Amino acid sequence: MSVRDIADLLGIARSTVQDGIGRAAAAGLSWPLPADLTDDVLEGKLFARQGTKQGVRRLPEPDWSVIAVELKKPGVTLTILWEEYRAVYPDGYGFSRFCDLFRGFERRLTPTMRQFHIAGDKVFVDYSGKKLPIVDRKTGEIREAEIFVGVLGASSYAFAEATWTQTLPDWIGSHVRMFAFFGGVPRLIVPDNLKSGVNKASFYDPEINRSFGRMAAHYGVGVLPARPKRPKDKPKVEAGVRFAQSCILGRLRNQTFFSLEEANAAIRDAVERINTHVMKRLGQTRQEMFETMERPALAALPAEDYEYAEWKLARVTALISTYKAPRHSAEPAAVGEHANLRGKAYFH
Repeated sequence: MSVRDIADLLGIARSTVQDGIGRAAAAGLSWPLPADLTDDVLEGKLFARQGTKQGVRRLPEPDWSVIAVELKKPGVTLTILWEEYRAVYPDGYGFSRFCDLFRGFERRLTPTMRQFHIAGDKVFVDYSGKKLPIVDRKTGEIREAEIFVGVLGASSYAFAEATWTQTLPDWIGSHVRMFAFFGGVPRLIVPDNLKSGVNKASFYDPEINRSFGRMAAHYGVGVLPARPKRPKDKPKVEAGVRFAQSCILGRLRNQTFFSLEEANAAIRDAVERINTHVMKRLGQTRQEMFETMERPALAALPAEDYEYAEWKLARVTALISTYKAPRHSAEPAAVGEHANLRGKAYFH
């Protein structure tokens, strides 16, 4: 019978008949069929691809979580990882399909835009919007403490602590303790535009607070402030802040703290829980990723911690008016030398 007659007889499209004939030819089947050929075996021969379970690919795939971790290491590219994959599976996916499957895995990690972070490159810092209450043991007065959060870009390894304020001494002190906690220094700090750290917010030419800049220079780290009202410039710390609010404030809500030291001891336990929690998609903890990937990429700490200092602009006339030179000394000549600075001088 012709293809048209078969289609009319069965009430199906001619293309369906042609597809069935093509499948039979590809499977090496001819009429009459062998007597021992069952329907299940026949279906397997004609529709081998349809027999694959949904979500299971015909070709072997690498562990995409391992690929995602390896890609964060300095110098590692998808081309290198694909070549290593093909060395293990010579008949595996081509490079373009390999990249498509990996991008699909990345999209499943989070539905929003993902930023690519190299190990040892950036640390994102910010304060949590919610505060931790601390009770004065003598008066019963409740004072609220700020929560500082720092998150490394590649491993998401987190640091957090409570301080009384967001002022410059606490801001810089938290950075010093954060670097000591990490045991090294990344290449860049990405802060929010907090007044304690950034005098003037600008995408192209921000003005960094002088004391904060001196601290950064002491550790050999650059400062790259996030743009105002652009939370996606620092998504890591935004996620870290959410962790702080849930894993720290949420879990500690029923505890009463009578000192900043007690609060920070509890916060350290909560941060350890965050860093040792297994991330579902990657199958690793932040601690493991930090130890194997991020710590080796951090720069070494300086020999001594940064010693906090403030820089202020003072007028020489005011200094001279309050200056009392000792008798029979040459000090007045030194004051006269300061007077030649056109009325202004910097004192540390």
